[in-house]
Amino acid sequence: MQKTLKKYFPVFLLPTLLSFAISFLVPFVMGVYLSFTEFKTVSDGKWVGLDNYIRIFTSDKTFTDSLWLTVKFTVVSVITINLIAFSIALLLTKGLKGTNLFRTVFFMPNLIGGIVLGHIWSLIINGVLGYFGVDITYKPEYGFWGLVVLMNWQLIGYMMIIYIAGIQNIPDYLHEAAAIDGASPVQSLFHITIPMVMPSVTICTFLTLTNSFKVFDQNLALNGKSAETSLLALDIFKTFYDHTGLKLAQWHGTGQAKAVIFSILVAVIAFIQLRATRQKEVEH
Repeated sequence: MQKTLKKYFPVFLLPTLLSFAISFLVPFVMGVYLSFTEFKTVSDGKWVGLDNYIRIFTSDKTFTDSLWLTVKFTVVSVITINLIAFSIALLLTKGLKGTNLFRTVFFMPNLIGGIVLGHIWSLIINGVLGYFGVDITYKPEYGFWGLVVLMNWQLIGYMMIIYIAGIQNIPDYLHEAAAIDGASPVQSLFHITIPMVMPSVTICTFLTLTNSFKVFDQNLALNGKSAETSLLALDIFKTFYDHTGLKLAQWHGTGQAKAVIFSILVAVIAFIQLRATRQKEVEH
């Protein structure tokens, strides 16, 4: 069997490699090249060197503002989503009645598309704030926290499922031994439960980090009209389609340069996070 698998392994691997190359590798390489050009379509690029990257930090100031806002949004979202999801997972592994119903209810928002979520929460938040004469679309401070609430509502249920799986894999004898030794519930939590679910923490932190950094459709639907609440992905979109004052080819090249920087940032941050949390797994 092993010899047969080794013999036909390239045959089974080839479709995956082709799909990866066609859908990711080739477009990424082309995108990097186009970021150094002015273009209207991918076949008419005119080489301009670093002009697009220089323009990002000189003529177009929206990139740095969006980057800072995205960093703040990501930090807040990652912390709140994981803390709440882990807390709910702890409660739902205590044998409470109706546990399966609660798991289903908490998970359901993850099944709704981002555009729909954005419009739903826009109606909800504007309905509440409307009594005070506030519109979330044009108030940056409300728009930021509206996005945080939306992201929490969407992802908490998904992360909760992952944490529940990690908690349920902890052997019962560890908690029993801790109780016999006189450990309090808080001590058991920090010295047994959390160390044992570090693989789940790694996965959930990675998913929330990357999803928060890449938010687009929720941002567009909830408060996309306000430039002050545009996260990086939405700012790149607006660079391609909403800018005036320069030639279309110049803004296309600038938008592509932003996309390349954005991709590298997400990859580097995700790599650092995975490395840091996996080291914790090894230590524990």
